[in-house]
Amino acid sequence: MSKRELSKYLHSLSKKELETQVQELYDRLKEVREFYNFVFNPKEDKMVDEAKFKISKEYFPVSNRKPKRRRSVAQKYIRTFIKLGVDPHLIADVMLYNIEVAQAANADKSINQDSFYKSMLNSFEESLKYFQENNLTTKFRPRIDKIMENTETQKWINADAFEVKFDQLILNK
Repeated sequence: MSKRELSKYLHSLSKKELETQVQELYDRLKEVREFYNFVFNPKEDKMVDEAKFKISKEYFPVSNRKPKRRRSVAQKYIRTFIKLGVDPHLIADVMLYNIEVAQAANADKSINQDSFYKSMLNSFEESLKYFQENNLTTKFRPRIDKIMENTETQKWINADAFEVKFDQLILNK
């Protein structure tokens, strides 16, 4: 159904029918519930704190279990925040926090999986693109520089690639 057809259909409904449909969507679809909960009660700081806690648990579990180190946990939160329209500064903060926590975990106990380093490079690249799109590079530049410095200090196998991505996306070299 096109947007035009949807608009035409919605105009044909009475107010009561429209209310009923929205309530049914709210009951059936988790995404609709999340959207309305956010619109009417946008506790962005609380959501960011929850995301940071879950991300840190991936690398530093509260219990004695082995860390899972899944990038997907952070990516899920970031995608949700973007969909909901959370403040770009908060989204950028979570993006960098994800990489910073991964680096702290690597400093604590070296990670010997190529996929980990590739995944963190992908997160870094996505972050840089997001910063460019939202004019946030200057504000977050000290943290970006620290991340690049840590890749070299910790001797990441793709430390040079972090520099290359930064040069390509931020400095346009």
